[in-house]
Amino acid sequence: MLYSILGIVLLISFITDVRKRRILNIVTFPAMGIGLFYYTLTLGWKGFLFSGAGLLVGFALLLIPYLLGGMGAGDVKLLAAIGALTGTSFVLHSFFYTALIGGVIGLILIMKRMEFWKFFKSPTYTLYSLMNLKGYKFNKESNLTYPYGVAITFGTLCAAFVGGIT
Repeated sequence: MLYSILGIVLLISFITDVRKRRILNIVTFPAMGIGLFYYTLTLGWKGFLFSGAGLLVGFALLLIPYLLGGMGAGDVKLLAAIGALTGTSFVLHSFFYTALIGGVIGLILIMKRMEFWKFFKSPTYTLYSLMNLKGYKFNKESNLTYPYGVAITFGTLCAAFVGGIT
């Protein structure tokens, strides 16, 4: 049942993050509450600690990137909700896959911004570009951002279907 709720939360968050660049509180806070309530009801105090620890770990994992301006508060709350619904171990695995997927997406966007495809057009251009790569500057007016909820969604799905890190 909780994995169904998690799937719904991820789907809604994915759609709203892609369309509006927002992860909604009306989705994340109830998910946190459901996780805490369910585990407390079924396992008592140990269940509350299980879900609460997952919530706190999920929150803490993205708190520093949020404070540094690297992501929005909705991303932090989404990972906290995942932790409340699944516990500490799962949210750590989810975060690992999320970081890998987010890094790949970021690298692809950087290569696109740098017009990396030009490196393969001409060996001379490639050599010249690699020699002068350290002087490359991004256009300051255009921010290179993407909805990180996409990476969180796919990272969580990887943790669910691929499994933990061994």
